[in-house]
Amino acid sequence: MCGIAGALGYPDANMLHRMNRLQHHRGPDENDVYIDNHVGFAHARLSIVDLQSSQQPMTGTEGDVLVLNGEIYNHHELRTKQPNYPFKTTGDTESILATHQAAKRGQKAAMTAREHAAWLGNVDGMYALALWNPQSKELILARDPMGIKPLARTMVNGSLLFASEVKAFHAHEDYQPRIDEVAMAARLVWEYPLDGTTLLKGVHQVRPGTVERWSVSPEGKAVFMDSSDIERQVLHPAKDWDPSMGASNLLESFVDGVQQRLMSDVPVGIVLSGGLDSSLVAAVANEAAERAGQPVPECWTVAESEDNPDWQAAELVASHHDLVHHQHLLESEAFERRLPQLAWHGEDADVTVMFFHPLFEHMAKHVKVGLCGQGADELHAGYPRYGQLQHHGRELNQRMESLPERLRKALTSGNLRNEEGWYRSSHDPRTVTDDLESMLNFELEHGQLSNFQLRLVDRHSMAHSLEVRVPFLGKNHREASYALPMDWKRMEGREEKAALRQAADLTGLPKEIVRRPKLPAGRATSPTLLEQFLHERRSQTEELLDHYRPWAPVLKGQEELALGLGLFEALHLSKDGYQKTHRSIDALISEVISP
Repeated sequence: MCGIAGALGYPDANMLHRMNRLQHHRGPDENDVYIDNHVGFAHARLSIVDLQSSQQPMTGTEGDVLVLNGEIYNHHELRTKQPNYPFKTTGDTESILATHQAAKRGQKAAMTAREHAAWLGNVDGMYALALWNPQSKELILARDPMGIKPLARTMVNGSLLFASEVKAFHAHEDYQPRIDEVAMAARLVWEYPLDGTTLLKGVHQVRPGTVERWSVSPEGKAVFMDSSDIERQVLHPAKDWDPSMGASNLLESFVDGVQQRLMSDVPVGIVLSGGLDSSLVAAVANEAAERAGQPVPECWTVAESEDNPDWQAAELVASHHDLVHHQHLLESEAFERRLPQLAWHGEDADVTVMFFHPLFEHMAKHVKVGLCGQGADELHAGYPRYGQLQHHGRELNQRMESLPERLRKALTSGNLRNEEGWYRSSHDPRTVTDDLESMLNFELEHGQLSNFQLRLVDRHSMAHSLEVRVPFLGKNHREASYALPMDWKRMEGREEKAALRQAADLTGLPKEIVRRPKLPAGRATSPTLLEQFLHERRSQTEELLDHYRPWAPVLKGQEELALGLGLFEALHLSKDGYQKTHRSIDALISEVISP
């Protein structure tokens, strides 16, 4: 929907406009700022609902000011609960202002974070928001329960900066990015950043499902007040599950999620990889569109060749369900040409997921909204590691042991909770890989979704001004999935994601799609191109491994991350990174190896 940013304490209008320019890709349709003596908001809009109105920053009838990124799927319901509010728009943003105003009515003092969490618990959607109350001089920052929409923050000279993307902090003249070595160590061990950390020191994320309350000191500096949970994610598996009845209920919860996410005043498309999850979105598209009173979405697929299994599976799904299907072959030089842009927008060290950029680029030429299958593997235990927990635990422990001693101790000594950005005192892999339920609970709350899968989708779709929604993370479906017994997610002798496949059987999807095993998205879509690229970059990778010598042992088996780290350093640790994204990989890596 947009990019939001702002500053609490010493706001500056020029900086706010620079923040908008650095996030222009997230919202090219409109941009504006709000500023008073204590706070400044910046908003870059991608118009999806209520196209002619709902401009932001938006001011409520009592002076509260809001910037919102995301979509509120139950905004019509929220509006009906506030019949006396004088709505001026038909969009979802104003429903937040009305709901907040009703919640604070009758309050004699400023609301606590816990009281804010109570009214935010009625909001069903994907969102990150900042809401300023000029009377109490308090700011709240909040993020949806799954962390679908991003919100990062940092402190610079007493000013709290926040934004949808970390790159926006470069707008402040005194912002100096540095690598957070402990957070980087965790990312290299677990393959994704943990908790509220980023790869940058002092830059943290608002925790998914959390509201934070901030104010200003007498000197005008930003001051943290308190925070509260809106919703935490935890499995509550039942003792048994009867597929004869449960499969249809599970499917219905998913169709409901797809129907909700068709809410739009602009065209919607489907990301169709050919795997089970995206194929399920396509399989129920006709029914969901009929219920929503919306056009049936068209589908988009990219792959490196027409012989690619993903390409062929997607063709079968689209044809079987009579869906308009757009297909695009990846250019042979895709990795060479696109990786700098991937590194800039992704804000991480990923290199294997290059296919996201051409996929979303092609989609964005036709639609502004996409639906994808992300989240299903976390809810239904689809990843191979969930069936090989002992092996996965050994691999994580080996990586942990390969870290420099001081970083290994930092992650396992039990002192993390004293450091900002960490949700638990220790991240010793041995505490979470003993059983499937513990592993799934850990990954739901500590970063696999919010910091990896959802980050990838958000950053690389919004890089092309495309908003992608995740039906599997709809409230009804995730609650239904949390109640599934573990042996209906993954059990020896039974296929993985067994309950979900039982539900998929009811859609009419071809059996070869329903029974298709899980494949790694990036490597499955472009295996030959990726291997060729990595082979051609072998000598450069060796140079980077030498440059990152303390990390080299933990990079064993994931050497391609050295390239990603080099690109991250070249682009995100310098003030003019945004001006370098069109340079060659060689030019960027040379800056790192021979500064």
